[in-house]
Amino acid sequence: MRTRFNPQPRLDCPPIGEIKLNLNCRDEIIPILRALQHIYSDSKLRREILDLVGEDVNRETSTEHGRPGMDYWQIIVLAAVRLGCDLDYDKLQDLAEQHRNLRLFMGIGDWQEEVDFDWRRIRDNLCHLRPETLTKINRLVVAAGHKLAPEAVKTVRGDTFVVETNIHHPTESSLIGDGLRKVLPLAAELAEQHGLSGWRQHEHILQNVRKLVQKIGRASRAKGKGGPERLKKLYRELLDLAKELLRRAKQLLVSLAFQVQDSQEGIWSASVMPPAMRLHHYLELTRKVCDTARRRVLLGETVPNAEKIFSIFEPETELIKRGKQAKPIQYGHNVLVIEDGVGFICEYQVVGKGVLDQDLVVPVMKKLQKRVGGKIERASFDRSFHTPDNQEHLGKIVRTPCIASKGQEKGRKQQKEGTVAFRKARQSHPGVESAIGAMQAGNGLERCRDKTDRGYERYVGLGVLGRNLHTLGKLLLAQENAQCEAAQSRRKEAG
Repeated sequence: MRTRFNPQPRLDCPPIGEIKLNLNCRDEIIPILRALQHIYSDSKLRREILDLVGEDVNRETSTEHGRPGMDYWQIIVLAAVRLGCDLDYDKLQDLAEQHRNLRLFMGIGDWQEEVDFDWRRIRDNLCHLRPETLTKINRLVVAAGHKLAPEAVKTVRGDTFVVETNIHHPTESSLIGDGLRKVLPLAAELAEQHGLSGWRQHEHILQNVRKLVQKIGRASRAKGKGGPERLKKLYRELLDLAKELLRRAKQLLVSLAFQVQDSQEGIWSASVMPPAMRLHHYLELTRKVCDTARRRVLLGETVPNAEKIFSIFEPETELIKRGKQAKPIQYGHNVLVIEDGVGFICEYQVVGKGVLDQDLVVPVMKKLQKRVGGKIERASFDRSFHTPDNQEHLGKIVRTPCIASKGQEKGRKQQKEGTVAFRKARQSHPGVESAIGAMQAGNGLERCRDKTDRGYERYVGLGVLGRNLHTLGKLLLAQENAQCEAAQSRRKEAG
């Protein structure tokens, strides 16, 4: 049983629109709460957002039966604060139980000390939100911000950055070890359930696998002359052991008459697959890693990155070479963000595998311009988005297109021959890098802490939501009291 929010006023809980915020505090939570206050006070906006949350939370259940669950408003408050303040679930639980204003915003008064916000309960409720829903909620928040600052949408600037997946540094040996660490217990569990023998010593075998992986790690760091041959010998031993274990695991599935359909695995995430399907899932991934290791280490082949797996647990992870000095290689996915003149992220997208920046700019800008009613006049992107066709097509979408040309000579010529509006766009474009840095440092978008592809997209959506609510709150506070500490920007003060 769930409700949008508790419409019954409590004696120990003031109306959300009348809750007093500490405007002398510069913590991130103050502008986020102010933004939530604005959303709650706008009945139409509140209804649209809570209807979207309700469609996800009660997609297959009734709102009128069962135990009382979290209100939709409580879910959106916790979703806003989670990455708006870059919190893990444990810190979010502590805030939900101890932060007085946050509890008042969720409709929980001082007399309700028994309300439980276990981190598992918070996680399970937030995970009901779909990435598509968060995209719609973000657009509603941005639209509310554009009503306060109509000029903001006239100028936009976009760039991509990498949000890393939460994986360890991948090597073939460690990935084979990860795969067998999942295959052996699952095979032993299935064999025990069906009264089959052959897996009694799986823990001892797993210890041998760990020792081999550790030996390979030490051999790969050795600088002696015999290092490469010793490494090959150890890899051959690990691959032979893995081959035998995977053969036995596959035979176990055959004895259980397990069959997988072509589209069956795509329906499930690994964490909720039935045991037999989960065993098949990890068996196939481990087999692919073993094949890559055999080709690269034993046969001396150069294996393309597109054919490699970089994580057993996050198999869709990409290796991305951005050429940045601090991190030339990153493991994760590219994320496109487009920021407007005030700082709202008015469009974002997790970039598909193998999709280049130059393939994104025109279709994304067409959709964005249509959604905002053709109000965008100037758009700037860096040189990774540049092609002659993109420059031409972007000129048909906005009045002042600005995509930096590749190459120093072409860049100087473009800057020299460009209009005043073009040069102004190039001058202000690096501000999007500042927005990206703020999202990585303050909204958890340096590394995704959630699992699975859907979890990754949801995590990015929550990070963007936190950023947009922070921007909306700052805008409201600046209009109401520009001199208060909560409305000030530390970045401007530091500059």
